Amino acid sequence: MDNHCHAIGMEILTLDLMAHRCPLALLIVKRKCRDLLSTQKLEIKVLADGTQMDIIRYLKNNGFILDIQAENTYQLVIFVKKGL
Repeated sequence: MDNHCHAIGMEILTLDLMAHRCPLALLIVKRKCRDLLSTQKLEIKVLADGTQMDIIRYLKNNGFILDIQAENTYQLVIFVKKGL
């Protein structure tokens, strides 16, 4: 867990989409992010394929703050917060 987030009381939720592809994966991200509170951070794990690009594009276009933690040929792990 990110110590900085823990120190300021930020709750970290996890969304494991390794078994899903678009469009279902993107739909799940949209629903989860819609309900994200300003005191929460969402960790998204997704396979490194076209699905990750769709998810990143959606999040950036909708004002979310992204922090890419791991990106390799197998998976992408990003943390998402609601924008200001």
